Amino acid sequence: MIRISIERANGYEFRIRVRDTDVASFTSDEAPPLGKGRSPSPEALLGAAVGSCLSASLLFCLKKARVDVDSFGAEVGIEHMRNERGRLRIGSIQVALSAHVPPEQRQRYDRCRELFEDFCTVTESVRSGIPVEVTAELNG
Repeated sequence: MIRISIERANGYEFRIRVRDTDVASFTSDEAPPLGKGRSPSPEALLGAAVGSCLSASLLFCLKKARVDVDSFGAEVGIEHMRNERGRLRIGSIQVALSAHVPPEQRQRYDRCRELFEDFCTVTESVRSGIPVEVTAELNG
């Protein structure tokens, strides 16, 4: 199990630490007017998680298929919407992956393109709707 600790730093800025790892702590912050926007918002972190997971899945497949990747990048877009009660939600996430591969290896690239999404843990979990269990305790 991955464990993450989150502590309020200031206002709507939170310090995030991935426990039991050497990963440096980082912060998230809500955009103005709620927060100061000094760190990625939770929505941006979700988009980064989806985009980086898809990137890693495609690159892993390409490596296994012995496809030479000259350059690789991704762009992620997050669309907001309001639900039936007027609450702000993430309506969609668009991910555009871009890989430059030698022309003679395009067929192997196409094969990976057909397969890689199914191996992305984050994207497929988000798509299927992750169950979230929440408890809120009062201390003091």
